[in-house]
Amino acid sequence: MHIGLCLLRLKPDEFWSLSPIEFFAMAGGLSPRSEGMDHRRLSALMNDFPDGETRDGR
Repeated sequence: MHIGLCLLRLKPDEFWSLSPIEFFAMAGGLSPRSEGMDHRRLSALMNDFPDGETRDGR
């Protein structure tokens, strides 16, 4: 309800007349998504930010 009434600024009757798929689309649910993180990117991040160490050696 917050998304529909506050963020999208729909009037209550407009909000309640939407089908679930219409609301999902208006809320951004049909937008393309990133593919996420692959193993190569995760390994690069693990090398850049290893556990148990800090950049200043402490």
